[in-house]
Amino acid sequence: MTLEAQLTEKAKLRGKEYTPRTRHLNPDGTATFTNRLFLEESPYLLQHAHNPVDWHPWGEEAFALAKATNRPLFVSIGYATCHWCHVMEEESFEDIEIAEALNAHFVPVKVDREERPDIDAIYMSAVQMLTGGGGWPLNVFLTPDGKPFYGGTYFPARDGDRPPHTGFLTLLKRISEIYTTDQDKITHSANQITQALHRMGEGEGGGTLPDAQWVDTAIAMFADSYDPSFGGSKGAPKFPSTLPVTLLLRAHQRTGKDTYRRMAEHTLTAMADGGIHDQAGGGFHRYSTDVKWLVPHFEKMLYDNALLASAYVEGFLATGTPRFKKVAETTLDYLLREMESPKGGFYSATDADSLTPEGEKEEGYFFTWGRREIEAALPRATWAPVLDHFTLTGPLHFEGRYIPHIQEPASTTAQHHGITEDELETLVDEARQIMREARTARKAPLTDTKIITAWNGLALSAFAQAGRAFANPGYIDAAERTARFILDALTKDGRLHRSRLEDLGPLGFLDDYAFATAGFIDLFQATGKEAWLKAALHFQNETDRLFAAPDGGYYMTGTDGEALITREKPGFDGAIPSGNSVAAMNLFRLTTLTTDTALLKKGIATVTAFIDPRKNPAPFSGMVAALDFHLASPLALVLLLPDTETERETEALTTLASLYTPYAVTAPVREGEAFKGLELLLPITNKTTANGNPTLYPCRNGTCELPVSKPAEFGQAILGEKRLQKGQKLPPAAR
Repeated sequence: MTLEAQLTEKAKLRGKEYTPRTRHLNPDGTATFTNRLFLEESPYLLQHAHNPVDWHPWGEEAFALAKATNRPLFVSIGYATCHWCHVMEEESFEDIEIAEALNAHFVPVKVDREERPDIDAIYMSAVQMLTGGGGWPLNVFLTPDGKPFYGGTYFPARDGDRPPHTGFLTLLKRISEIYTTDQDKITHSANQITQALHRMGEGEGGGTLPDAQWVDTAIAMFADSYDPSFGGSKGAPKFPSTLPVTLLLRAHQRTGKDTYRRMAEHTLTAMADGGIHDQAGGGFHRYSTDVKWLVPHFEKMLYDNALLASAYVEGFLATGTPRFKKVAETTLDYLLREMESPKGGFYSATDADSLTPEGEKEEGYFFTWGRREIEAALPRATWAPVLDHFTLTGPLHFEGRYIPHIQEPASTTAQHHGITEDELETLVDEARQIMREARTARKAPLTDTKIITAWNGLALSAFAQAGRAFANPGYIDAAERTARFILDALTKDGRLHRSRLEDLGPLGFLDDYAFATAGFIDLFQATGKEAWLKAALHFQNETDRLFAAPDGGYYMTGTDGEALITREKPGFDGAIPSGNSVAAMNLFRLTTLTTDTALLKKGIATVTAFIDPRKNPAPFSGMVAALDFHLASPLALVLLLPDTETERETEALTTLASLYTPYAVTAPVREGEAFKGLELLLPITNKTTANGNPTLYPCRNGTCELPVSKPAEFGQAILGEKRLQKGQKLPPAAR
């Protein structure tokens, strides 16, 4: 079938309701231009399906054309909710003159980085090597055999549009000229860059396992970068990095240093108070453009919200701060309300941009408020305390509008208005619902309905952790729905896939397997169900089979994946932990639950493949967390429950779940359960409950200590003085 016939057939399938996303329209409203991306399902690729650029999806056809015509490829990588991707599209890819230059001298290729993180990772490394920075849109020029020779991120359309960059049109002309007149130079440069990428993929580990001093050095570095005024790391933009916060909380438990706890508490509180936190709808935006967490980049990502929910659960368990519990709950409730697909699984993101009533696209419009909108929704006479609480009076914050945020403690606002904190909280909860409902009249931002396995693994962990910690069966149900969706809808012929829209996306990558494994471990801790532990062990075995590197650690792509110019071995943590750091933690946690020394050896090999004790640990915060867990000689907390449920069972489960135990894995199992096929599970077959009461067995390295059957004594048994560093106190939940 010809391309034209394929496009015609696809147009029939999309139907009359389909609206082309372009400014190039025919009088009847149809698109003037349609390219091959119209045949794709990715929301990001479809955004570019009607550019005048003759886009190709990544694949053999594009590379064959480049070789046949001896033209370089221009590969542009982004994602559906990327603000600067939209800007470059509007300025350059919708521009006829620029499109003609691209079509004449290059083979243009579009890639959705969320579907193909392997492609993105390789060429991001190349651009970082060339320019010292990275981001999206990621634009890279390749030889016909896929080797990069030049690249960057956002380029303004023409010289002088946005200094100091050379305009994109000028850049295209220069690169085309050099490629035509001095191709040997470009080939030499591309070969050198590719060789460097190969070396980067080999890992930088020192070959030996660092000791606790290396963990302490990493914690000290996070403490040194802490912003004492506004929390988080110093400077702007501020990203909601969750790993440093949780490492500080764990360091406090190990060392008893209150400084670490205060830093973590301050950061969690500052983020919760800021404009980065959607005060009306729950959840968090991508990052803050300023040091005060006030003005965010307004897109919302599933992975940020899952990781932040987990961090606030941990913050609540470590400190007992009720606010942290509420932030976790409103974040998870937002995901359930707005991001869960009716068919199962969670969507990936919502856009930063939305339409004004006049039809103009504006960043953050949906989430911000004009004075008249505030007065209509929350008249001052009735809602004055709430307006002060959310700073919805006085100077405007962004583009002539307010960003709801909190500048003073609730106690101060309540006192000023002559009400109690509880009364203020009731008013605030009512106002949140009113504001959320008022927003529904606005045009909502685009939702990327792609369901990504790795990010759903993070959501699975968050719901399981919160469901256990808060004794919330609704969250456990959500976690189990997500788990079943991963097993049923994201797996085919035993192989996990990266994503799903109408159909399954590419084969799954390392982070898909690692994050799913972590989620199943968390769900087992929350439920004690054999199926979830079996799923965790199965996906760990598959990770070893498909991704293991001979010198330790794991490649991003499986043995059955597409062969690119190099096979990436990810170690650095970015917006999300690296697949290798999560895999290392999985191995150590599964080791704690079993007597399988092979798992332990793989975990140690993964850490040593990336960590050199002589080098800066900051880029490896996830690996620091895994090593910290391993060096603590973690406990397996086997809570043996009677054959039949008793009244004391709920008390035992909730008491154990309320304890902050970052150096333990919990196994709530029923007396006499065989766990068939899991012979390596801790030796519980010969253990019994005490007088038919739920009984806790703290176990380490396959050996269990004396049982404890009184829930009031769980905390002392787990976190008592013999387990604590000098000077440490029990956390609030365990006292």
